[in-house]
Formats: sequence, C-alpha cells, structure tokens
Amino acid sequence: MRGIDTSITEIRRKIFTEVARMAYEGGDYAKKIEQLPFKIIPGEKASYRDSVFLERAIVGERLRLAIGLPVRTAAESAPISDGIEESAIASKYYDPPLVNIIKFACHACPEKRVYITDGCQGCLAHPCKEVCPKGAITLSGGRAHIDPDKCISCGRCVDVCSYHAIIKQERPCAASCGMNAISSDEYGRAQIDYDKCVSCGQCLVNCPFGAIADKGQIFQLIHAMKQGERVYAAVAPAFVGQFGPKVTPEKLRAAIKALGFADVIEVAIGADLCAVSEAKDFVEKVPEQLPFMGTSCCPAWSVMAKKMFPEYKDCISMTLTPMVLTGRLIKSKHPNAKVAFIGPCAAKKLEASRRSVRSDIDFVLTFEEMMGLFDAKDIDLENIPEEPVLSESSTDGRNFAVSGGVAKAVVNCVNELFPGKEVKVASAQGLAECRKMMQLAKAGKYNGYLLEGMACPGGCVAGAGTMQPINKSTAAVNLYAKKAAEEYCTTTEYLPELEKLEE
Repeated sequence: MRGIDTSITEIRRKIFTEVARMAYEGGDYAKKIEQLPFKIIPGEKASYRDSVFLERAIVGERLRLAIGLPVRTAAESAPISDGIEESAIASKYYDPPLVNIIKFACHACPEKRVYITDGCQGCLAHPCKEVCPKGAITLSGGRAHIDPDKCISCGRCVDVCSYHAIIKQERPCAASCGMNAISSDEYGRAQIDYDKCVSCGQCLVNCPFGAIADKGQIFQLIHAMKQGERVYAAVAPAFVGQFGPKVTPEKLRAAIKALGFADVIEVAIGADLCAVSEAKDFVEKVPEQLPFMGTSCCPAWSVMAKKMFPEYKDCISMTLTPMVLTGRLIKSKHPNAKVAFIGPCAAKKLEASRRSVRSDIDFVLTFEEMMGLFDAKDIDLENIPEEPVLSESSTDGRNFAVSGGVAKAVVNCVNELFPGKEVKVASAQGLAECRKMMQLAKAGKYNGYLLEGMACPGGCVAGAGTMQPINKSTAAVNLYAKKAAEEYCTTTEYLPELEKLEE
C-alpha cells in the first residue's frame, strides 16, 4: 500500500512525529506519552473503529513500539509509559521480537477461504458445482453456496465462474509473508512464528487493519544528538524521491543537517565496495569452491537462505553489506562518531542489532520514521536552501536499490577487473520467489551462477519503510543513478580502503 495515504499511514506518521517531538522537547515523558493518544485521536467519537477507546489503546501500543518498548496484550494492567525512562537513553538496540502484532487491533481475518459473493447469478451451467472435487457446492435460492467443512480451497470454482463471482481470500499479512511465518492463535488472530520470521516487514505494510508494527529508535537517536554526539546519517540508495518529487538530494542533505546530524553520506559508496568484494569472491570461489554464490546485501534474503537451506549457507556471500561498509568507513574517519542508517528496510534493524554489527551501526530509521523527525521540527523540505551533495558513488552503487541492480553491479565489476570471466545470473524478488530460486539451486540448476535475492518485490524501493509507489521510486532511482559521475563501482576512490574495512 506504499504511495496510498490511508488512515493507517496517517496515524503511523502522526505517531512517529509525536514521539520525535516528545524527545526533542524533553520534560516529563511519562505524563506526555499518556496524553498522546488523546492528541492523536481527539474527541469522543471513533473515526476508524467501533470504539474511540480501542483506537486510543492501539495508538498507545504503537507509541510504545516506536520508542522501542514491548507490545502488551489487553490482559495486562500497566500505563503506556511503563518502561519509558529506561528507553530515554542515547543508545538502545532492538529487543526481540522486532515485528509485533497488536492483538486487539487484529481483525482475525480468515486464513484461507473460497467465498461466493453477491455477484453470483445462480446460472444454469453452474460450472463451479461441476468442477468441485469434494462436492462442496450446492445451489439453492437462486445462487451457489459452499460448505466450508467440505471445501479444500483448491480454487477450481474461482477459475471457471463466468461472472467472477467467486473469490479466494487469504489473510493479507500471511499472503505477503514469504516465510509462511503467520498463522492463527486460539482466538483466530494472527500470530508470528519467530523461528521462521526474518523481519522483512512486508506483513506490517500489508495489514489493512494496522495491527502489525515494528520497533523504532527515534527516541534514542534524538537523545544521542541532544547529548552532543556527532551522528552521521548514512542514507540508503532508495532515498531518491521518497520525500516528494520536489525534494532533491541537495535539499534532503540540508534538511537532515538541520535536524542536528553532523553530515550525510550515501550508502551507495558502501554498495560500490560491496559489489567489488562480491565480484572478487565470486571469481575466486565459483565453481571451484562453491557451486553458486548468493548476494549478501539484503539481510532478510540471506537469513532466509541460510535458515531454510543450511547445507548451502556457505554459498551466501560473507561480504559485508553496504550499510556496514559505510558505517565502518564513517567511523574510520570519525572514530567517535555515531552512525544512523536511514533506509527503506525493517530487516536492517535486525541486522544492526547483531553483535558483530553493533559497533558499526548505532541507529536504524526508516524513511517513514525520518519523516516524523522532519515534521516534528517543522522543516520545509521543499523550500529549504540546498546543500552540495556528495557525488562519490557510481551508477552501479546507486542501482543497488532496485531489483537486478546488485547483480548488474557485480557483473560490471567482474567485466572490469577480470575480463573474459563469464557471470551467469539468476535473480528473484519476494521471499517466496527467493525460496524457489534456492530450491532450483539446490537441484543443481544454477551451478556457476550468481544469485541475487531481494526480500521485497521490486527491491529495496519496496521496503516496509518506504512512502512512494514502487514503480515511481524505481524510475527515480534509475534517473538518479544515471547522473552519477562514474558508471562503474571499480572507480570508487575508497577501493584502497576495502581490505582494511573488511578486517
């Protein structure tokens, strides 16, 4: 639902804004957060649900998650502010689980069902009845009816209905989950199997009831800056166009610095280094040591591949991701700095919480969370005076944000550094398709290949923290990539530092 301003996105962004404003203003946090549900949902009449009290209760849980606190059930008795003082600090990593279901916001959607709508005409041919393998369809009262106890949800009736009057429904969050990690609890509400979940975040942007949310670090980031920490913003390549068509990269840099950041660095620089490292790995190891190699930059894809195909975990590149390489690059030049990754991805929050990465990345905020900071400080993004933009990244690095871009960068790098070496590529977007790609690789279909996996359909531009339509974002990234001073990642001035950064 990216690019569609629904009531859910409106409330979500109000929450990010109010959390940021509360952190900037300081004061009695416990008192302020208790008042925020009434500010976000004013009046006595419900606007979105059956009860204004339910609306405020859900907002209360979203506020807790936005400052990194755990979600609660309706059975728990505690103020919204419970634990807030412990979160009002300059450094706090995400406590698992990262992605959470607010149970009393869940609609308890049916997991899967075939449903006959009012469009049924009770036709004479009734092909739906004829093709049903279980005899689950009968005709009475001028229309067809399905016996749910007999129906196996095969969908044959859906395919043959001339009026398209039969639909196959699936819980939206579960349908978007490529890991099959979402099922129902004893009350029919969604629940997440965290042994399967890779925190891609697709469920939280596909739930039409706004019942799923991830934890945030807005509160801690602002506290770090207020305490005098020099925080550098490492902005992911997918940023282009996310804050509106009139917000140029030059204006975005100025706006980020106006928030109190020390400076802004493009993560596309780290993407250049990542592509070079993966190219060298591929040439060195495939096929002599490994049958194929998977890209490393998407944490949800790489965790899925290692989790579901453990016997091939070594086939997923161990190259550091662009986020980590950029963080290390910043800290090599500014040893006492803090680094905030600003990007499209929920899974990057999970990656940054790993013990091996914590020293490189201190905060992860999505573009949508970042918009909350701009709104809290009343920054006019469209009219702010521009700042010079760092133009050190290549077309290759900037294209990491779109599906196919990572593999293309690695191929270009191999062609430049190892002329004559052939690189065959297979790519998949969306975890369900990534899983199929790995199954084919396991069967030997992709021996000698470079596999590019992207957890989000469309690539990083479709991440859970983005705000614009995916096609529009893809076009914006492609245009921005073409404007890079250098075409290939092999020309990056930071290449001599790669070996040191990887230590």
